[in-house]
Amino acid sequence: MLNACCCDISGVCAMLKITAWRLLAILSVVLGGIGVVIPGLPTVPFLLLAAWAGTHGWPRLEAWLLGHPKYGPSIRDWREHGAVSRRAKIAASAMMLLSVMMIAVSEAHVALKLGVPATLMVTAAWLWARPEPAAKQGDKSGRADR
Repeated sequence: MLNACCCDISGVCAMLKITAWRLLAILSVVLGGIGVVIPGLPTVPFLLLAAWAGTHGWPRLEAWLLGHPKYGPSIRDWREHGAVSRRAKIAASAMMLLSVMMIAVSEAHVALKLGVPATLMVTAAWLWARPEPAAKQGDKSGRADR
């Protein structure tokens, strides 16, 4: 009987799967890095995707992302509690509003002028329904307000 992967020679399937996960992780880190310098392109969602892909094919990258001083806490908050900081919610909402305004004044098709705002409203409602990270004891930065 044939293996479902049809390439059980010397672990080729396993190698292909690991390579695919690593490529997804690299692409996500690159897009997240671009998001650091380009306003409007999110960083943390791409790093969440990279960490997730890392669990499947690159544990060292996953550990590096989780231990990152700036982005690690956001990734851990999401994984452990599905939490999104208030600062991230505000930034995402502002970018969604800017997108809606740009589409409204563009010559986009009416379906886009109606569909994009509707989709972004649902996304914003979902985002604001997410819990915010609890402030850590001794943390004066007000982590829930980040």
